[in-house]
Amino acid sequence: MNDRIPRRSLAAAALLPAAAMTRPAQAETASESTFERVQRTKTIRIAALPGELPWFSKDLASGDWSGAAISMAKDIAKVFDAQLAYVESTYGNSVLDLQSNKIDLAFALNPTPQRALSIRFTQPIIIHPFGCVARKGLEPKTWSDINHPDVKIAVDLGSLHETVARRFAPKAQIVGFRNRDEAILALQSGRVDVDVLATTLGLTAVAKNPDLGRYYLLTDPLVSLPSNAAVQYEPDTKFLDVINAYLEFNRGIGSLRQYIIEGLAKVGVQPDQLPPNLVF
Repeated sequence: MNDRIPRRSLAAAALLPAAAMTRPAQAETASESTFERVQRTKTIRIAALPGELPWFSKDLASGDWSGAAISMAKDIAKVFDAQLAYVESTYGNSVLDLQSNKIDLAFALNPTPQRALSIRFTQPIIIHPFGCVARKGLEPKTWSDINHPDVKIAVDLGSLHETVARRFAPKAQIVGFRNRDEAILALQSGRVDVDVLATTLGLTAVAKNPDLGRYYLLTDPLVSLPSNAAVQYEPDTKFLDVINAYLEFNRGIGSLRQYIIEGLAKVGVQPDQLPPNLVF
């Protein structure tokens, strides 16, 4: 009995794992798109991130969800005459949840080229300028004000905060932490001088803990990046088209701005504290 496998078969088999790794996430079956599945089940599965205001907040007593993303998701569900199903996740895991078909829609994700290889992004929900929370006595106005070897900058590893800090303050000491909470604790305890954050996140951090100091919007240059929603990568774009139409229409009538301001108000951020170049 010949147990040898032909070389051609071995070569073909060797290619399979790489192809599978780069293949975009598909809907549950080859014949049913996200749009069709939502229409059939009348359910939209979204990633829900506990404690991530202004986008998400969960009431531990009732289990109810609120926040800007939840308000938007409820509006979108009404378009489909559907209900929402919440899948607790994180920013990073929500990308994987889309790829593995655990959810249909994720909010508040930055559209990096790497992510765009496997998930599809909507048009922007908001354009975030970047800045920092700084220790008392340090009042930076530009990136050059913190771009010094004696300045320690906290970032959450793998985030755009880290990317931006390394790009615009390369001379500073960049100190990485597992998440934003750890980075903020490092600033609070005096282990670092600055924590680089997008505007809504920085304002939220200061509102939660006024002892941190002030949030400073950094300029020269003003660095602004979009925050989008995302869907599964699939040939049928009807679901994506509906989400984009929703965002464009509700930006025009002011609903997106209203929802984000309401989410920020939950932690004490007032509308007059928002920088004028924060684009909704």
